[in-house]
Amino acid sequence: MVFTFDDLILKYHNFTDVKGKIRRDVQSRRLIQIRRGLYESDSQIAGEYLAGLIYGPSYLSFDYALYTYSMIPETVYNTYTSATFLKNKTKLYTNAFGTFTYRDVPSSVYNIGVEIRLAESHDYSYQIASPEKALCDKLYSLSPVRSLRDLREMLFDDLRIDLDEFKKLKFADIRKFAPLYNSTSLKLLTKFVEDGGAICKLF
Repeated sequence: MVFTFDDLILKYHNFTDVKGKIRRDVQSRRLIQIRRGLYESDSQIAGEYLAGLIYGPSYLSFDYALYTYSMIPETVYNTYTSATFLKNKTKLYTNAFGTFTYRDVPSSVYNIGVEIRLAESHDYSYQIASPEKALCDKLYSLSPVRSLRDLREMLFDDLRIDLDEFKKLKFADIRKFAPLYNSTSLKLLTKFVEDGGAICKLF
């Protein structure tokens, strides 16, 4: 269970030294500090359930989501990448549950292509981008490309996107999401998927 510092003040109101009690609980790992003023009591909870609580509003995306959907081969063990908006800076938190990074996407796309997942045995949930949205977010985060061939190299050589998984994407969603980023790379991605045959022609 997640507790704020104010939650613990109430929980330990009978203790004379509340801060001392919290400090002892952290030392004994009855509580695990996940950022300043925020604590978790379950050492076994998966990090994805904490990502949106550590810094937000946010949803899991970029490499974490792409790996979750088997679109990239790199393992992202205990590394959680999330999208935010209007923060104007990248944030990084490291704690016992992993490394959590946050970076902006345009506010115009923040609320689309995101789903909520509930834990089976815990009162937790997290938000994660769809495969299509995660790919758009990832391309937005990289230096722009100028041609379809450069885009193909970025997707399948640099990012090592799995071609079979790419072909499973809902291209209609990409055509809906991509123009909203106002990004050269995303405009090219729209062209890339407009004609399904174009993908095969570049291989």
